[in-house]
Amino acid sequence: MKIRNGIKVFLPFIVLATAVALVFYLVTSKPERKQPELKEKVWQVDVIEASRQTLSPDITLYGRVESPEQLQAAAPGAGIVETVRVRTGDKVLQGQTLLTLDQRDFNSLKVQANSELSDIQSQIEELKIRQRSNKASLETEQELLRLAEAEVERMRQLKNQNLGSATTLSEARSVLGRQQLSLQNRQLEVDSFPARLRMLEARLINVRTRLGDAERMIERSEVTAAFDAVISSVPVSVGDRVAIGQTLITLYPVDSLEIRAHIPATYVADIQVALKRGDTPEASLTINKQQFIVDLKRLAGEAEATGTDAYFHTGELSRELRPGTLLPLRLSLPPTKEVIPVPFQAIYGNSRIYLLRNGRLQGIDVETFGQFYQSNGDALLLIKSEEIVDGENIVITHLPNAVTGLKVKKID
Repeated sequence: MKIRNGIKVFLPFIVLATAVALVFYLVTSKPERKQPELKEKVWQVDVIEASRQTLSPDITLYGRVESPEQLQAAAPGAGIVETVRVRTGDKVLQGQTLLTLDQRDFNSLKVQANSELSDIQSQIEELKIRQRSNKASLETEQELLRLAEAEVERMRQLKNQNLGSATTLSEARSVLGRQQLSLQNRQLEVDSFPARLRMLEARLINVRTRLGDAERMIERSEVTAAFDAVISSVPVSVGDRVAIGQTLITLYPVDSLEIRAHIPATYVADIQVALKRGDTPEASLTINKQQFIVDLKRLAGEAEATGTDAYFHTGELSRELRPGTLLPLRLSLPPTKEVIPVPFQAIYGNSRIYLLRNGRLQGIDVETFGQFYQSNGDALLLIKSEEIVDGENIVITHLPNAVTGLKVKKID
């Protein structure tokens, strides 16, 4: 009985110990699994060999067509528009009539000026005749004065000799005084002749000027083309009343158009040096699938922080252009030494590339100098850096996760 009771007490412990031993055996007897080895990923890339060269970079500009010689024909005076013979965009020849104003508005000014001119000319002629008469009369007045003086002297002598009366002497003196006054008036007429003549001549010049103005107004009331031109705008219509100086027609010479484009500050210094040497940088543009060459003639007088405006002469190409047109230009810059041409996909950001060194990427910063176009038309970017050695491999595959130290492999 005691043995059974002992077995009942120790049996659970025996079972538990057996289970623990069995678990321990299973765990310790489990075969070991090898941990997988982590391998670094290798990215395959294309490369080119660095080769320093002397090349002429190109930059792309966006220009606007303008006319520095745009002419605005203005109304010579207040009047009515009588005819308009052209419209915006018309091409006209030198001497062609474009617009006329009603000349009756200006003829009255000419008639009035002619009338005043005739009146002043008559006054001048009359003044000259009177001057000749006054000079002749002056001699007579002087002779009469001498006679009056002699009469007074004679009467004085007679009175002193008691042969004449005081009344007679007084009358002689009165006649002398009147003659002196008459002579002075006549002398004044003669002496004032130059001044009065100048006054009339000044009025004559003024009237002649007004007459010339009236004749020019009549002449300009018919607007004609001063050169072969293109009509830019016609802001008036038949019947409009216009004021003096109001614009009637705007036109520009057919060969005067220029293209204004903004050149970044990086390239301005090289262009200035080329212009001083007498070199003329050229730019190419394409219109209707046809390529044209335009010359850079000058830089703007004022610069901005971002660069300077440049003006390109279009020559015969002007006939195909219109002011306000926006055009892309490809400007050829002076040759640059020791630049390396690379595809655009080799550039990260604006100025960073990666070299393949010892199987890993090595990032370096570079300076860009514009584009270079190959014979097949493909564009390359010109870069320069002292850290690049000729013959080094430049990675041209654009990797989104590119970073210095990334393991890569050149594609065979």
